[in-house]
Amino acid sequence: MSKEKKSLLGECPKDENGREILLSLKNVDITFGKGDNAVRAVTDASFDIYRGETFSLVGESGSGKTTIGRAVIRVNPLAKGEIDYRGTRISGKISHALDREVIRNIQMVFQDPAASLNERATVDYIISEGLYNFHLFENEADRVHKVETMIEQVGLLPEHLTRYPHEFSGGQRQRIGIARAMVMEPELVVADEPISALDVSIRAQVLNLMKKFQQEKNLTYLFIAHDLSVVRFISDRIGVIYKGRIVEVASAEELFNFPLHPYTHSLISAIPIPDPELEKNKVLYTYDPSVHDYSVDKPEFVNIGHDHWVYGNKAEIEQYKALREKGEPVKAITITHDPEKRKMSDAEKSARDTAAEAQFLAAPVHDTGNRLYAILSFLLPILGLIGALVFRHFNYMRNYRMCKKGAIIGFIFIGVILVIFLLLLLLSVI
Repeated sequence: MSKEKKSLLGECPKDENGREILLSLKNVDITFGKGDNAVRAVTDASFDIYRGETFSLVGESGSGKTTIGRAVIRVNPLAKGEIDYRGTRISGKISHALDREVIRNIQMVFQDPAASLNERATVDYIISEGLYNFHLFENEADRVHKVETMIEQVGLLPEHLTRYPHEFSGGQRQRIGIARAMVMEPELVVADEPISALDVSIRAQVLNLMKKFQQEKNLTYLFIAHDLSVVRFISDRIGVIYKGRIVEVASAEELFNFPLHPYTHSLISAIPIPDPELEKNKVLYTYDPSVHDYSVDKPEFVNIGHDHWVYGNKAEIEQYKALREKGEPVKAITITHDPEKRKMSDAEKSARDTAAEAQFLAAPVHDTGNRLYAILSFLLPILGLIGALVFRHFNYMRNYRMCKKGAIIGFIFIGVILVIFLLLLLLSVI
């Protein structure tokens, strides 16, 4: 298998800094539909992924992240451009042998751990399916050993192999999905929001598991996500995509310190702040595409230095370069200091609590607002109205509202009955 692999794929090309380019997207367009109904999901997407790194692709829902990920594993065809893997074009029509090499070396972990697993198959078969298809085992004992070793590496037990996916929790299902991908010993893993469907307490476990595999097996990840707070700490480089177009690519720290494109700025400003008082006073930056004037000066995807790529026209690029060369981090999150929204002092909080306590103690003990008052007022609306006035006089406001509500409904009901009676009487006379 290794000889065939070398002859088909060859060595990774290197960039000017000597980094091995494992995957390269060049001016990729992806379109769904034909003619007037055609929808361009991805436009002119270009970026490289280096061997051993985690490249994260972030953007809002519907921006084209998953579309690109599915194009990498040859599910979505390209309308234009090409995708190169280890220097070999893998998009479009390729040989059957090369197609098998791509499947063997590029695996995907899906977003929904429930929908991506065959409910009618045991965990043993789900993990073994790739081994069967590519015959990556010497004999049955070798296959069983590989599957049991992998299931233990993802934190499950060998006895789980005889069970079905519906018998597991969401986090366990995602571990099974990771095991299915890792047992193939891939070089590149496309992780399509692998933690978005999981509980917060489970997310860190799955991320740590993926990081462990990366360190042990020298894996490369294309990590698709929308949560920038997670992406920052697991990524080597980040690409930001907006409506199918890559607008910024940089290393994780570079991107967070110098978010130059307005859309990147808006994504970072939307990251929640743990302090509720600061979060309440945070100014949310909203991206407005109309700020760009591309009618004459056409935009390009340009490297402005520091391995930082930004999409913009000449005027914007010059502005981005000047901002970056200052070396002063761009402040993406702003907290207001409006006196009306400032944090309350201890004295103010104490005064507020004292006032609330006094208001509570001032209320009569038996002012419960029992619904029985409303029912009695409905049956006897005149007495209910009198009762409401008495309750109001003695500050029984909950009881007052119940009596008032019941009396009003009672009067309306009596009025409807009288109208119906008069109509019937009129019809009988006629």
